[in-house]
Amino acid sequence: GGIYTVIRTKAGVSVDELKDHYVLLGPYNEHCCRTELEYGEPSNEALQRTVQAMRSAGCKVVTGRWLIEGYPNVVLFDVGTSAHRLDEFKHELWEKVCAHRHTLSPRTHASRRTSNDAIIFGALVAWFLGEFRSQLANLGDDPASVPITAHFHEWLTGVGLILARCRRLPVSTVFTTHATLLGRYLCAGHVDFYNNLDKFNIDKEAGDRNIYHRYCIERAAVHCSHVFTTVSEITGLESQFLLKRVPDVITPNGLNVVKFAALHEFQNRHAMAKEKINRFIQGHFHGHYDFDMDKVLYFFIAGRYEYSNKGADVFIEALSRLNFYLKEINSAVTVVAFLIFPARTASFNVESFRGQAIVKGMRDTCKQIEQDIGNRMFELCL
Repeated sequence: GGIYTVIRTKAGVSVDELKDHYVLLGPYNEHCCRTELEYGEPSNEALQRTVQAMRSAGCKVVTGRWLIEGYPNVVLFDVGTSAHRLDEFKHELWEKVCAHRHTLSPRTHASRRTSNDAIIFGALVAWFLGEFRSQLANLGDDPASVPITAHFHEWLTGVGLILARCRRLPVSTVFTTHATLLGRYLCAGHVDFYNNLDKFNIDKEAGDRNIYHRYCIERAAVHCSHVFTTVSEITGLESQFLLKRVPDVITPNGLNVVKFAALHEFQNRHAMAKEKINRFIQGHFHGHYDFDMDKVLYFFIAGRYEYSNKGADVFIEALSRLNFYLKEINSAVTVVAFLIFPARTASFNVESFRGQAIVKGMRDTCKQIEQDIGNRMFELCL
């Protein structure tokens, strides 16, 4: 998803600055690890001891390097191996958070797999942070001389932050929300969201959407964190009204654009990529291909498959209006729009495959004729 992409793209610059002091914690997913992880033990002695202590206590911990830019250290926790301790984790959460601060709801105890996994993962992260700090002390490091910052993304990691603060771990905490949980649901419900931000009964709205327990985790994490950040001003505005805290810092997302050494290299890559798209379009619209490829504009929209939240409705409406204007002025420009959303499909489009095959055959035949005629012309010229 988008948050995974954000962390992935920022890992390179983070490692450049922090080197091996930058460690990513996450849930273990065997399928992803087969292609994205190089297994190995950490080089840091305190980290080694921490991982070993957790393994000795029965928790499966996988370590290695993430095969992305920067090659960062990762520590992954297998949530399933600690599932038998779920009630213990919930009890601590209830005793330390809910009973005294009235922040979380008893509905946290509901048997929902996503929420349960979030609680287990959060408890393992808090355990890891506490154990790591202890191992540093065992090695003679003064906590004041070795500061630790733990950065938590989204409500799914929030329990770890909450427990770390409740246990008074000497760890600085940062919480980032990329979009408020309740905001996502309200937007998907076709309400006039931004004009009514200050009018929502947030507890009722979360309860009506059956996400009150998740909302409470998010809100508690926001208020427990030392530093609270969001990724845009509009998300900061959401947080102010829905989570009741103004962000300390705005950290905008962006593209990590690689600048090519020479302009001609960028132009060559652009030309090659556009030629691939041109060929796809020629095959896809075979039988309806009556436009000039030199006068084609390509538009793209991509993201999670949420029709309103990701702006697909606005994109399609804009295309409709643009189409009207182009016809009105009898323009020779053709707009080809790509809507790229991961969604369930029945099967491949056989007609599209057929068109691609026919066009490829025609292209290969023309190339062969071109080569044959070229050879004959060359012989005659000689």
